[in-house]
Amino acid sequence: MNIGDQTISPTNLRDIETFENRFELERVLPAQTIYGVFQASAARYGERSALSLVLTGDADETARRISYRGLLEGITRSANLFAVLAGPEAGVAYLLPSLIETYFVLWGAETSGYAVPVNPLLTAEHILELVQSSGAKILVTVGPGINAQIWEKSVHVKQSLPDVVLVCIGAPEAPEVGCESFDAALARHRGDALAFERRNLPDSVVAYFHTGGTTGLPKLVAHTNRNQICAAFGFVAMMDLRETDRVGNGLPLFHVAGTISCSLAFFMCGAEVIILSPLGLRNPAMVQRFWHIVERYGVTVIGGVPTSLAAILAVPATGSLATVRFGLTGAAPLPQSVGERFAEVTGKQLHEILGMTESGGVTAVDPAGCRPTPGSVGYRVPYTQLRVRRLDETGQLGDDSAPGEIGVLFVSGPTVSPGYRDPLQNAGVFTDGGLNTGDLAYFGADGKLFIAGRAKDVIIRSGHNIDPAMVEAAFERCPSVATAAVVAQPDPYAGELPVAYVTLAPGAVAAEEELIEFARDHIAERPAWPKHVYIVDALPLTAVGKVHKPSLRSDATVRLLKPMLSDIAPDSSVVVEVRDGGKRGLEVAVTMSGADDTIADKIDAELRKFIFRYTLRHVGSNV
Repeated sequence: MNIGDQTISPTNLRDIETFENRFELERVLPAQTIYGVFQASAARYGERSALSLVLTGDADETARRISYRGLLEGITRSANLFAVLAGPEAGVAYLLPSLIETYFVLWGAETSGYAVPVNPLLTAEHILELVQSSGAKILVTVGPGINAQIWEKSVHVKQSLPDVVLVCIGAPEAPEVGCESFDAALARHRGDALAFERRNLPDSVVAYFHTGGTTGLPKLVAHTNRNQICAAFGFVAMMDLRETDRVGNGLPLFHVAGTISCSLAFFMCGAEVIILSPLGLRNPAMVQRFWHIVERYGVTVIGGVPTSLAAILAVPATGSLATVRFGLTGAAPLPQSVGERFAEVTGKQLHEILGMTESGGVTAVDPAGCRPTPGSVGYRVPYTQLRVRRLDETGQLGDDSAPGEIGVLFVSGPTVSPGYRDPLQNAGVFTDGGLNTGDLAYFGADGKLFIAGRAKDVIIRSGHNIDPAMVEAAFERCPSVATAAVVAQPDPYAGELPVAYVTLAPGAVAAEEELIEFARDHIAERPAWPKHVYIVDALPLTAVGKVHKPSLRSDATVRLLKPMLSDIAPDSSVVVEVRDGGKRGLEVAVTMSGADDTIADKIDAELRKFIFRYTLRHVGSNV
């Protein structure tokens, strides 16, 4: 991005600090409101393609395209529609797959009032709870011809909250509940200017994003115009985005990664966003045809969570990848093997991002202008401040940790949310004028940030944040269970998976399968379903009687690795030792003997698929 005669493309902390000292924040931002961003882009880029929707990836498919001028028009019509239906400043929830209309709805809602993006994969009851908690007056959805399951959940919300106005893209001819046709209503509203007045300031709340979806109570994070614009601008600067860029966006539009870093940032600089089908990279066709799509549409930026990238990289790359500049990943730790495979297939580097909902969606980036550091999420984005703080003897945030010393990541600056919709949830999170992230982290000697784990027990499965307490509560409802503890078990595909340790009630008999089946019936979202249940005689306890989860995480890792590695080396002795903690959450030591170097190489390749740190000692060799 250019500011005056200067190109912003920082590659180190000094570059970031020099830029901040030269330019005030208000001078570098393209606009002060989200609507202003799209007005500026439409004025500058006009008929350039802003969005393309790929449905199948077939060679003869003609993608639906929309220009920057058309995108602004759709946003304007949507904002005018919402203002008429519920008044300016009303909340607009949406339960939508990734469509061009979803972009109209999201940014139109942020223009007329505030958007409430909701994950359609949640249970109907959880969706109802989020819509109700948000105070939304409108719910935008799709008809059964587009997605029958989403429609059914929307009907449930409408029946439970009859005052909510239901607006439907592809509305059925005879809906069982009253609804407005989005397509017909949109055409009735002007697209050349806003037809209402709203006090929309830089610090006005324009969205509430829910965190994770698997916590017991919904946490709705407020986003202001300034939060989102500063986060998107920081991403543009750090990744040197250009108007010639094209990103394949397979991320959902209820998540900050899909909306801010892989959408708003690209719109800010005149690039093109290619929607990889309504289901994104959950659509098997997008994975199988991904490399064809890259070649045909000239994709320059490849993005995805580590699990999605692993699936894509398992498909042989055919055709030319000459347009690719770099890859992006975030939402979960990156296994070393995925980064190496990306470089091998594309000849380009994969850069990690730290993007938290509570800090606008972009907090730190390993920038495009320098070689990424394995395991690092890079430098802070401009105008955002990061600290790694020690915990004092009372468990409160204290002074700053030294470089290389693990502490708790603390964020301050214009990307930080003003808080949760329910202010009672702010305690301990939004504090000291910033954000206590709960992430364990440390700085490298050059100022790059490394995430070492979680200060809390949150499990991250393919980018989904899972609260163990909610899963534990499901098990504790089972009459056969006395106590339950849920922890993360490493997984080569998802990064982490939830597993449960349970003790049985006196006299009770239960099998793993029936306990898992019981828990699934009481867990809102599929990613939180436990992979395994380990029935034990007793749970390890601390001196004050609390469950010692580090011991369970270590045990879960040994239970996974021991049989896996023994299968690879059946005629060898394999010893697995695990320590919870360290700079990647877990430290694994594998010692093997009685095997040749080929077997040792196979074990080493298997261990590289995980996100933990490991050492491999092959007795009698140089491995």
